[in-house]
Amino acid sequence: MDYIGHVIRPPSEAYSMIIQVTVGCSHNQCTFCGTYKGQKFRLKDISTVKRDIDEASSYGYDFTKAFFADGDVLILPTETLLDLMAYTKKKSPSVQRFGVYGNTKAILKKTPAELKELKDAGLGIIYQGIESGNKDVLRHIRKGAFPHKMIETAYKVIDSGILLSQTVLLGLGGQDMTREHAIDTGKLLGEMSPDYASALTVMLLPNTKLWQEAQEGTFRLPDKFGLLKELQLIIENMDVKRQCYFTSNHASNYLPIRAELPRDKNAVLKMLHKVISKRDESMLKPEFLRAL
Repeated sequence: MDYIGHVIRPPSEAYSMIIQVTVGCSHNQCTFCGTYKGQKFRLKDISTVKRDIDEASSYGYDFTKAFFADGDVLILPTETLLDLMAYTKKKSPSVQRFGVYGNTKAILKKTPAELKELKDAGLGIIYQGIESGNKDVLRHIRKGAFPHKMIETAYKVIDSGILLSQTVLLGLGGQDMTREHAIDTGKLLGEMSPDYASALTVMLLPNTKLWQEAQEGTFRLPDKFGLLKELQLIIENMDVKRQCYFTSNHASNYLPIRAELPRDKNAVLKMLHKVISKRDESMLKPEFLRAL
């Protein structure tokens, strides 16, 4: 497989056919992310991508899902995506569902008709990192999108029938904005009501601006229980309009949670209150087991 650099995929795509279609991220300015630093976003040569599809299809494994990596594959022309999905299905007829990352800009560039066409061709899920629901935090991390546009993208994807999976980051507001970040993030997730929502935890990476700010003392992460308090506030303020599967079981998190909202909301909040009030670190994931 012609994988270049770090090929990133969501945890839920672990058993999918992973095809690297683009290299890097079309935005690549977020201050917390070090994944694609030094990489210029580009579409790989289509003939190379198709050779990778050929190779993956020759493994003898009946893939039912395929994931097109890296960041923001959705920003590519619709015709390119349709061609690659059709080619994958031709080579691996067992593939029924495709997934991609898509940022706010990429989703807004697609018309409702294009999203419907992609849905009909097999695009089953779009993964979108929204990170925070607070304007000041989003501005500080140079996300390149604000809540009102994120809401617009959520409605657009949901209306198309494509599943929407959104991620947010605990700790992104630092100690100074911890409460505002958590409350506004919960409210935004409630307004958007994605099919899936996941909370990850910020991990400071040496090749990022956020790490530099931490070294200078201008950014301070909340402690472990402060991060759990953010998780509690997010869920507390997350009044979803339809069923949402919420998780915090990523390797970066201190406490794994899987919940169907709104059904499990009270039970999860009760559990979080118990853990936070006890401040017993033995209940949390050890530091050496945390990872990106």
